[in-house]
Amino acid sequence: MSRDTVNDLCRALPGADWSEPFGPGHDVWKLGGKIFAAIGSQGTGVSVKTPSVEDAQLLIDMGRATRAPYFHRSWVHVPLNADADELQDRIAISYSLIRASLPKKLQATLAPL
Repeated sequence: MSRDTVNDLCRALPGADWSEPFGPGHDVWKLGGKIFAAIGSQGTGVSVKTPSVEDAQLLIDMGRATRAPYFHRSWVHVPLNADADELQDRIAISYSLIRASLPKKLQATLAPL
């Protein structure tokens, strides 16, 4: 999967907003001001949130991800050459976690998934 494809997946999610808060070449996707996906300037993969530190560690132990640099331990870095379904799933889970953490009023303004 390419950087453009990941950006297209993120762009299609309701309320997703793109920015470059870490400088040019860093694609960061937010929902309600909270990051749910980030691609660094090297473009080797996408960093996404997992439900817990334990889930992140399991993915790392299984070789499906690595620790996401600069993020909390509940985040993982999934390589762009990973299975397309895996990347889609990880992005969707990260988005859902962030969406569920938003205030109910803000959640109500978002289109359904």
